[in-house]
Amino acid sequence: MNGPNLNLLGVREPGIYGDSSFESYLPMLRECYPEVELEYYQSNIEGEMINKLQEVGFSYDGIVLNAGAYTHTSVALADCIKSIKTPVIEVHISNVHQREEFRHHSFLSPVCKGIICGFGLDSYRLGVDALVNL
Repeated sequence: MNGPNLNLLGVREPGIYGDSSFESYLPMLRECYPEVELEYYQSNIEGEMINKLQEVGFSYDGIVLNAGAYTHTSVALADCIKSIKTPVIEVHISNVHQREEFRHHSFLSPVCKGIICGFGLDSYRLGVDALVNL
């Protein structure tokens, strides 16, 4: 699950986020895990992300979540993650600790199973791998 502005991967700040869209990365991710059913969801709207987490958070085996800027602002997403049963791995394409100070704090980290950041789009593969090996 991707949050705000991540629909612009490949065109938004390629020096930070790379020049590939998530849609072009997803087939490669699926090839790495042919035995895993991977569903992709992206929204720029916090409430829609919460609705999706509540919809799948009691039946899916795991969620890899890049909440984008909501990571640093959303108590509502944190409360939702606390409320669901499905483990959530927080991922970030960039190393948020090498960036602006406000990105160093995550409301989501304390309620997620783990955190992966700084490995580009491969952060998602590492997140899936963590869930597969729980």
